Amino acid sequence: MGFCLPQAAMAEAPSAKQAPVIVDVALRDGGVLVGQVVHAQGYPLAKAPVVLRSGDQQLALSKTDAAGLFAFRGLRSGVYQVAAANGQQTYRLWPQKAAPPSAKPGALIVVGKDTIRAQRAARTFRNMMANPWVVGGIIAVAVAVPVAIHNADSGS
Repeated sequence: MGFCLPQAAMAEAPSAKQAPVIVDVALRDGGVLVGQVVHAQGYPLAKAPVVLRSGDQQLALSKTDAAGLFAFRGLRSGVYQVAAANGQQTYRLWPQKAAPPSAKPGALIVVGKDTIRAQRAARTFRNMMANPWVVGGIIAVAVAVPVAIHNADSGS
C-alpha cells in the first residue's frame, strides 16, 4: 500500500490544539508550591525566571536557585500554569490533606526537550484508517486475493 498511495495520503492529519496535561500537586503548609526546573538531560537550571499564571493573568515571578529549585507562597487550590525558559506545565494544586494519592509533592519543569509520545503510532494508524483510499484498498485486496486463489485452483 505504501507504494501505491502517496505519502501525503498516509500522513497524519493535523489535529486541533490538544488540551494541556494537568498534573496534581499537593501544596505544602501555608499554600507553598515548590518545584524544580531541569534540562532534558536532568541537570538543574540555575537563575531561570519562573512565572506563575492563572488563565491569562500573571500572578507571580520567581527565580530558581543553584539547584534549580523555586517556590511560590500563599497559593490556594486551583489550576495554575508554571513556565520557565521554553518549558511549561499546568498543575492542579490541592491542600495537602485533600490531595489525591497520585498528587506529586512538587512541580517539575523540563526545558530544552522535544516531547515524543508513545501514542503517535496508534494515532497514525487511526488517521490512516480514517482515509477512504486506504480503507478502499484494504477492502479491494480482501476481495481480490480469495478470488484469485479460487480461480487459480479451479481452472488450471
